[in-house]
Amino acid sequence: MQNSWRPTFGPEDCHIEDDVPVFDGYFKMYRLKLRHRRFKGGEIEIQRELFRRGNAVCVLLYDPHRDAVVMVEQFRVGALDASQGPWLLELVAGISEPGESAVDVAVRESDEEAGLAISGVHPISRFLPSPGACDEWIDLMFACVDAAQAQGVHGLPDEGEDIKVQVIDAEAAFELVRNGRINSGPAIIGLQWLELNRARIRGETRSEALSEEIVSTK
Repeated sequence: MQNSWRPTFGPEDCHIEDDVPVFDGYFKMYRLKLRHRRFKGGEIEIQRELFRRGNAVCVLLYDPHRDAVVMVEQFRVGALDASQGPWLLELVAGISEPGESAVDVAVRESDEEAGLAISGVHPISRFLPSPGACDEWIDLMFACVDAAQAQGVHGLPDEGEDIKVQVIDAEAAFELVRNGRINSGPAIIGLQWLELNRARIRGETRSEALSEEIVSTK
């Protein structure tokens, strides 16, 4: 049994022979011809379509005082065949613009999609949601909010956004993951991370509040 893992091959073991755009619209699609080394020796040549989407940031918004998460409900065309319909409960998210950090995007999108200011921003994970066909990386972030300020419908009309804010008790959100009602990948990962770290986060928040109270009484 291995205690650690390293890739068998590296970037130098894959070579792109051709890279041709086949669609240039709201999204971009390319057809690649490439060859790469095989585990049993030699090389294999393949052709693949690659969806070049750009990188994104998703942010889990949590109010440790109310023990609640702030999520957004919106229409998703990729969920047209979902049994519960194409309106999903998701994390606040957005595409990274050139020169923006993950924190910059988290701040911008939390304001645009939920009307909220955030604090205590830090990373949870960075991952490829669909590496078999898409080059998108997602930076999954955590941030604290005041859930009492979360309400209404948000989004940019010129981008076709119609986003409703939802405040959900943390335990209820975890149950929505367990029963499959929350089926967006970043939301599942973020909420499972929160379930593992919630006690620590709430403990740190209480400690910080107590320290502030002690300082203010001196």
